[in-house]
Amino acid sequence: MIKSEGLLKKLNDYCPGAVPMHMPGHKRNVQLAEYLGKLGADVDITEIDGFDDLHDADGVIAEGMERADRLWGAKRSFFCVNGSTGGILATVFAVLEDGDELICARNCHKAVYNAMELRRAKPHFLFPEKEEQSGTDCIVTAGTVAAMLDKYPASKAVIITSPTYEGVICDVKAIADAVHERGAVLIVDEAHGAHLGFGCGFPDGAVKNGADVVIHSLHKTLPSLTQTAMVHVCSERVDSDKLARCMAIFETSSPSYLLMSSIDCCVRLLEERSEELFGEWYRRLKLFEEKTAALKHLRVMKKTDAMYAIEPSKLVISTRGTSINGRELMNMLRDQYSIELEMAASDYVVAMTGMGDTEENILKFADAVCEIDGAVGLAEMRERPNVDEPERCCFSWETASKEREAMDISAAVGRVSAEYVWAYPPGIPLLIPGERIGGDFEKLIESREQAGISMKSTFFALPQKIYVLKEH
Repeated sequence: MIKSEGLLKKLNDYCPGAVPMHMPGHKRNVQLAEYLGKLGADVDITEIDGFDDLHDADGVIAEGMERADRLWGAKRSFFCVNGSTGGILATVFAVLEDGDELICARNCHKAVYNAMELRRAKPHFLFPEKEEQSGTDCIVTAGTVAAMLDKYPASKAVIITSPTYEGVICDVKAIADAVHERGAVLIVDEAHGAHLGFGCGFPDGAVKNGADVVIHSLHKTLPSLTQTAMVHVCSERVDSDKLARCMAIFETSSPSYLLMSSIDCCVRLLEERSEELFGEWYRRLKLFEEKTAALKHLRVMKKTDAMYAIEPSKLVISTRGTSINGRELMNMLRDQYSIELEMAASDYVVAMTGMGDTEENILKFADAVCEIDGAVGLAEMRERPNVDEPERCCFSWETASKEREAMDISAAVGRVSAEYVWAYPPGIPLLIPGERIGGDFEKLIESREQAGISMKSTFFALPQKIYVLKEH
């Protein structure tokens, strides 16, 4: 294969002189409207001769994907312009057949649930252990995975999320060993961990720790445009040609060359300057740690248990035991300091850092947290509502053909849900179609709403109502 200087360089060399009698309709004419120049339309093309085809790559795009698999250490890597969502859908379809059983960690993103529903899969849910500082159920252990596979030996795959939205990393190596000993495939949604495995204080990720397929969102932490992702096949247990076919099904047949150029440039940047860039990023994170070391009321989440690790790029600030909740802290940072965070939960906020953060911004954030810490007081610990494991009455895909009706939440206790319920972010379902609504569900919704957390549902009935299956 002829080595090129990269997709963006090729676009920049080609586009100025060529007459575009093809799509897209803006014709690279940035004088047509001001926004076109700002969006990079001058190098926006379609699949034309010499620029390769994402779904049948043998040129510059194929070279870029080969660079990516060498960089992360995978056997085969795929560019994904439909985010991690597209990668998850394709992976589940490549690994499973209709009706297959699998083990799924209950804290997986809703994209995993959508994939299982489309595949008519039969999931057995693994409920992770609680991480006490955040209060989230996010710790998956190898022992729990092994026990689930022993209980459901027909399961063909295990799907987990690591790291979580809060930066909690499971022992993927031990989990992979347990999964492989029992003949199953391990899929890791590592959307929040594309930066792992490059050293400089950042731990290794799932690619190096034995997972069979790993999905990365490049845009979450690395210098790449929103919607760019990668899918890495890491073992012979997964048919990479079948995955390639599934990627073509779940991605557009007209992928953006701007997005693919972003992925290609990001890979090349990491090839050339990863030690420097990751080193500087980690140094800035240590500055934040030093500046906030003396907090009296707010707390920065730290590792407290041998069962898990916390990767350093996520800055999780706990409000538990203080006079404010997570949403109030998020609002204070936005309104008083012009600092916009990633998400707020009842008892904490998540600030996502990335390679592009400047020292000035990291220090500004640290100073703001310290000032707010001095202004808030202590308060009684707010009770965290406990939700029992829901009873499954049928699989989610079986509800699609059933009649449904909207009911007040208070009246829906004991009925079977016809829709998903989640908070976004992080997009993890709290209730799934086919599950019976427990008596604690109304309290859970109320506590989230009181904390300023907006709850979503499939048919937009919340917060007043929820759709349930009609009883016959």
